[in-house]
Amino acid sequence: MSSEPIHVGIIGAGANTRDRHIPGLQAIEGVEIVSVCNRSQESSARVAQQFGIPQTYANWNELIDAPDTNAIVIGTWPYLHCQATLAALAAGKHVLCEARMAMNAAEAWEMQAAAQVNPQLVVQIVPSPMTLRVDTTLKRLLAEGYVGDLLAIEVRVGGDFLDAAAPLHWRQDFDLSGFNIMSMGIWYEAVLRWVGEANHVQAMGKIFTRMRADETGELRAVRVPEHVDVVADMACGAQLHMQVSSVTGLAGAPEAFLFGSEGTLRFADNTLYGGKRGDAALDEIPIPADEAGGWRVEEEFVSAIRGQEQVTHTPPETGVKYMEFTEAVTRSLQTGQVIALPL
Repeated sequence: MSSEPIHVGIIGAGANTRDRHIPGLQAIEGVEIVSVCNRSQESSARVAQQFGIPQTYANWNELIDAPDTNAIVIGTWPYLHCQATLAALAAGKHVLCEARMAMNAAEAWEMQAAAQVNPQLVVQIVPSPMTLRVDTTLKRLLAEGYVGDLLAIEVRVGGDFLDAAAPLHWRQDFDLSGFNIMSMGIWYEAVLRWVGEANHVQAMGKIFTRMRADETGELRAVRVPEHVDVVADMACGAQLHMQVSSVTGLAGAPEAFLFGSEGTLRFADNTLYGGKRGDAALDEIPIPADEAGGWRVEEEFVSAIRGQEQVTHTPPETGVKYMEFTEAVTRSLQTGQVIALPL
């Protein structure tokens, strides 16, 4: 168990990094954020000033190669996740990589392989956050037979009207996001926690606004779907339907249902509901204090480096599973075929 100080370098200081990772790490005793490299020298300087980070770099490779760090946080868009992770591991440094593990399954496999040949280094993928509070309780109820035989899973994510005039967002930019489609991957990660992986995937999707202006004002083709329906045969025996959309105005908050032979569970608004055969409606299910989960990504990363726990949220092998699902959806969209998993 190591008690050495942890010196962290930040590559990409986007909103989640500024809101969660940097404050979370700075709150832990013995952890110091010593350097940052953002998209420009100006934005790097702003983040450094905001958080009291002593060193900025113009090039992320220089930040990794510098001897002043032993851990790297990669908060960039997915296009750089694989390259920066491989470089950090090659430099002998622990890695916390932002969600949407990679651009595609091949990159995820490469990242997992590099982690496996460096078992002395911690590699953590930032987890899907939406269901952390209820996950343990939900899994316990399934194990206790609350729903009976699990038959169907319904996940619906959306609630916004199409904004055809909005500029190209990085999530809509294939060159930055790869095969990732909106929040589909992190919702599948939640399903993975509850019931395990899919065996077969089939999908249909639509792009409604074919061209959007990028940050320079240039019109760019949109290659990432704005609405997708996925049907999957799950290894647990259930059938999954997942709809993720940017066009379902007034549909309400994201929600997930688990339908069984004897009961139903519903997750919405950070709350778990349930009902059994014969009930008139679903009722809220209290989450016991000893089962209530929450965000502890930075704490888990540091504790894993110090040998105090193993990474559970999220290890690279889980990231590979949701990236394989993500790629399977894209292959199905392209071919109209059912895609078998694992790839």
